[in-house]
Amino acid sequence: MTPTATSNGAARGPDDGRPRILIPEKVSPDGLAMLEPHFDVDVKLGLTPDELISRITGYHGLIVRSETKVTEEVLAAGKKLRVVARAGVGVDNINVPAATSRGIIVVNSPSGNILAAAEHTIALLLATARNIGRADGSLKQGGWERSKLVGIEVGRKVLGIVGLGKVGLNVARMAKGLGMQVKAVDPYANPDMARQAGVDLASSLEDILPVVDFLTIHTPLLATTLDLVGEDEFRSMKRTARVLNVARGGVYNEAALLRALDEGWIAGAGIDVFTSEPPTADSAASQIAKHPKVVATPHLGASTVEAQENVSIDVCTQVLEILRGGLPTSAVNAPIILPEEYRKLQPFVQLVEKMGRLYMQHFVRSKGGLVGGRTFELVYHGDLAGMPNTKPLYAALVKGLVASFSETHVNIVNATLIAKEKGIRISETHSHQPGEQTYANLVTLRAHAEDGSGQQTIEGYASGKRLYISKLDRFSATFSPEGTMIILHNYDEPGKIGGVGMVLGSHGINIRFMQVASLDPELKEAEADAVKGNEALMILGIDRPVDEKVMEGLRKSEGVLDVVLVQL
Repeated sequence: MTPTATSNGAARGPDDGRPRILIPEKVSPDGLAMLEPHFDVDVKLGLTPDELISRITGYHGLIVRSETKVTEEVLAAGKKLRVVARAGVGVDNINVPAATSRGIIVVNSPSGNILAAAEHTIALLLATARNIGRADGSLKQGGWERSKLVGIEVGRKVLGIVGLGKVGLNVARMAKGLGMQVKAVDPYANPDMARQAGVDLASSLEDILPVVDFLTIHTPLLATTLDLVGEDEFRSMKRTARVLNVARGGVYNEAALLRALDEGWIAGAGIDVFTSEPPTADSAASQIAKHPKVVATPHLGASTVEAQENVSIDVCTQVLEILRGGLPTSAVNAPIILPEEYRKLQPFVQLVEKMGRLYMQHFVRSKGGLVGGRTFELVYHGDLAGMPNTKPLYAALVKGLVASFSETHVNIVNATLIAKEKGIRISETHSHQPGEQTYANLVTLRAHAEDGSGQQTIEGYASGKRLYISKLDRFSATFSPEGTMIILHNYDEPGKIGGVGMVLGSHGINIRFMQVASLDPELKEAEADAVKGNEALMILGIDRPVDEKVMEGLRKSEGVLDVVLVQL
């Protein structure tokens, strides 16, 4: 039976094997519909901070908007949490460092509400220019104050933009359409893109403040942008200037803004966001919202039907991928994975994890060794060598290596920390030497013992959705690393396959596939005069796990040097 989201907090009996997702705020149904077939989705609106802390313990995912505060206490209580998703752009209501330290991926939707935020900025610009708010309120109360509400035209006026990102650039293009001049401050802006949009880039905020008629800020709230505009900045502006904020409360110092409005340093403001939402009584934010020179809206920048659908689908898609072992596309505490990179990396993430598991079972567990203290090298060949972001492959190796002795959830956020804790050293090499490999995309895993006693190698590649191991230590092979397998190290002599088949057949074990991996040609030539030059691996895929009695029977077969059971 397909599970359904609940909005009344009624108790359900979720399948213990299914991840659970908590949604304490209203999220578009289109996104929820993507999650419901796969997870237990609980929509519980209006949770208090204490209720959130008490409830989060059993959930693997949390999806919020702007009202829910995901504090360190919430994250500490969420022992099973793997992802926190913000259905919007900013994540200042989420304690990202605390999430990172716990290996919790934080994702957002940086592009879902770009157009909505830009349009709302322009709406506030026009509303402040033409006194729309005061005029509407006066008329509704029976007034007719035409002479008191004379506005200004925006055409030919100067708009200053701080932060020429996606929202800022859209605001600039819309403002140019209104006939405005646009100046911007952004040390990271692309000069060519700014020039194409008709934007003049300035070197500093101080350069544009005295000349702008409108000022809008489109930056995240960081230590460097908190109180970006204060008393000194307001004093340097035209007395006819107006300021706009559809970004984050706090980029303008609210006390300074209130004084600037009261003292007449600026003419007005259009404000959509505040440091406390809703503004607390008697605070500067509350007084700004009620100020006659201010057009105030209750954080409506992303509140369009289209934007809510976009951000919901975006973050729910990422939550779905993460909880199913995939990669995020907009993680704020991990490298950004572009969609085209995601498609290329996905099969290799699975391959590298299986290589790590194979290494542990074939080289370490069966030999009674330890993984800690070893040095691993991942070498990427072919197209993979040109990938700018291989962090997911690094994380996949750590996950594969620790899976057999730890239940720790490993992802791209905490992989480095876990590797350090386990004493695992991993380096990555992007090999660009032409003609050095047979396959278009090849991954080589090399392991070196701490005492320098030899090297172990596994190589693999992906072909479409199929994964293959092409080299296992000194032996060339071509087999799919999946299911239960028996790997026999034996002398390559007639009758070996029949003898092994008889042992398995006597115990009712069915062989799904079999492959003989011969000694690497270069090694075989070098060892031609040695008995071990006839060594080979016999790789058998079987239909079910086997007990020690079967393994012992295989070890006693003539010419068998070693037997390892592998489950991938």
